[in-house]
Amino acid sequence: MSIKFKEIISSKEEFEEFRSFIGQPSQRAANKVISFIDQHCRNFISMSPFLTLATSNSEGKCDVSPRGDFPGFVSVLDEHHLFIPERPGNRRMDSAENIITNPNIGLIFFIPGLGETLRINGKAYISRDPELLEMNIVNGQAPLFGILVEVEECFAHCAKAFIRSKLWNPESWLAKENLPSVPQMLVAHSKIPNVTAEQVAKELQEGYKRRLY
Repeated sequence: MSIKFKEIISSKEEFEEFRSFIGQPSQRAANKVISFIDQHCRNFISMSPFLTLATSNSEGKCDVSPRGDFPGFVSVLDEHHLFIPERPGNRRMDSAENIITNPNIGLIFFIPGLGETLRINGKAYISRDPELLEMNIVNGQAPLFGILVEVEECFAHCAKAFIRSKLWNPESWLAKENLPSVPQMLVAHSKIPNVTAEQVAKELQEGYKRRLY
């Protein structure tokens, strides 16, 4: 750490002292974690079109990736297993490669307009099970693989972050002309000679139209 920050908590002893300052969770917060997918979780997942997926490699380097499709695109196979189909992306395979060396995974399921979310933690596996892939055919296209999750923890998360951020409130959204230019960002970061932001924007739109599945 090149910058000298103050009051850094870096040991278990310091954290325990900090915990006494913050206080203990309420009984409801402490008891809300269950170890299986009950009907409430199943119902939540069936309405969710979007999730974030957190993985890390064997060195502990972390990655968070979005997954989205029609509501209920994640299959609940039984009380302890989920299947997330892998749709066409950028082929970096960051999450999949991490899972091979470190199966621990964390998911957060979102429902548009609802502040509360569903968090699920467990172990993940890369699956090419033909039956699971066939279950997830869209527009005649089956995914090449999917992520099978063995569920260890399920719990609801409160809406405070959404209330503070006003994420679901359209009145808080920036006008389109004020949003960051992702094509310009990609040009600056990738440093590929003779490629313009206009070209990147066109390629992105083509991919969105033709290569979702």
